[in-house]
Amino acid sequence: MNKKTYFLILITIITFFSCSRNPLKVDISEIKEEVTIVRFEKELFALPMQDTLSELKQLRNEYPEFFDLFTWKVIGVGGIEEEHFPEIMGDFFTDTLIVNVKSLADEKFADFDETEEHLITAFKYYRYHFPDKDLPTIFTMISGFNQSVVTAENIIGIGLDKYLGEDCGYYRQLRNVPLYKIKNMHPQKLVSDVVYAWGLTEFNDQGKATSVLDNIVHQGKLMYFADALLPEMHDSLKIGYTAGQLQWCRNNEPQMWNFLVEQKMLYSTKRMDILRFINDGPYTTGFPTESPARTGTWIGWQIVRQYMKKHEEVTMAELMKNTNYQQILNDSGYYPE
Repeated sequence: MNKKTYFLILITIITFFSCSRNPLKVDISEIKEEVTIVRFEKELFALPMQDTLSELKQLRNEYPEFFDLFTWKVIGVGGIEEEHFPEIMGDFFTDTLIVNVKSLADEKFADFDETEEHLITAFKYYRYHFPDKDLPTIFTMISGFNQSVVTAENIIGIGLDKYLGEDCGYYRQLRNVPLYKIKNMHPQKLVSDVVYAWGLTEFNDQGKATSVLDNIVHQGKLMYFADALLPEMHDSLKIGYTAGQLQWCRNNEPQMWNFLVEQKMLYSTKRMDILRFINDGPYTTGFPTESPARTGTWIGWQIVRQYMKKHEEVTMAELMKNTNYQQILNDSGYYPE
């Protein structure tokens, strides 16, 4: 091999890797602060239940904000000051369904180390991109199938019973859980759900998204937030699509965009038009049944990705603060062909 040929091959290799390098795979090795993860369900169910009220008060004193969030909002039994609170909590501890589900969660998450490491890494990326924001404390729980992820100020609660795997027999008995949701109720989806929920909490559009365009770009920003915190995770896990659904979106991207433009759908402010493209479901209404739901979210994701690719000077903090959705579209140069 002569020197000229060798040089050309070397340039090609360098160009390939520089083009394929993920710009969000930043160096977080210097970030030492880690998110705190509390196994709340283990502490709760480990209570001796000999002096129930005293034991519950002690646990509440340790985690006051989350304890109240859990009892009031998640399992809906009220607060510790309620007259019959110890008896109600005793019923919760001994309920056959709760006991069985707790056992299933203990088995499914017997080794929680990998999930914990993924959460810690995700929030190291969060600290890198948003150094001025506080890290939340993450609590795991048994929610009685009421919540996957619940958030409050500096708090994230994860219902482990909503991630037992799509083969969990209880899921098909739940009236409020359609089949299309069950496919994403598995342990590998937990981390991306946490990241999306935290993005939704921290970067609420505060009513500024009023049209289809506004909403799909806002959703695209939340998905790009997931990109930033989970740079090594596959797109299908981040958005909850099967490989086939993801490929369908890639194959039909121009047609979907043309539909939104030609049907003058982008600037519609009708609630049903907005929900049609960002809400979960078996598929997107008006599109073929092979389509996934949330195709508007997927399109918004591609718009934001292209915008950030063209504007490398824009930081994550600046992106998430920007609510000029039309400007993001215009400056992205997005037009799939």
